[in-house]
Amino acid sequence: MAVVGEAASGQAVLDIVAATDPDVVVMDLVMPGMDGIDATSALLATAAHCKVVILSMVGDAASRRRAFAAGVAAFVEKSAGLDPLLAAIRGAVTQSGQTS
Repeated sequence: MAVVGEAASGQAVLDIVAATDPDVVVMDLVMPGMDGIDATSALLATAAHCKVVILSMVGDAASRRRAFAAGVAAFVEKSAGLDPLLAAIRGAVTQSGQTS
């Protein structure tokens, strides 16, 4: 795994994805301007091969439903720790047919 960028807003995520073409994006739900769900929808409209893993402090059922409806591959709560996040990233890569 390699980190190819870090973004503070939904629009910045889209800009970084356009420039770096990653296999997986780890995205927060709460960001200024464009939230993670709207950013996921926009990202997948232009980079359908990219998988999105949500990492968020917000883990309520409605947020999860909205995120999966937008096309995320996985949803991990920040309180879960590193191992579930890494497993979700690896799982997303596996879904895309890539190897880690």
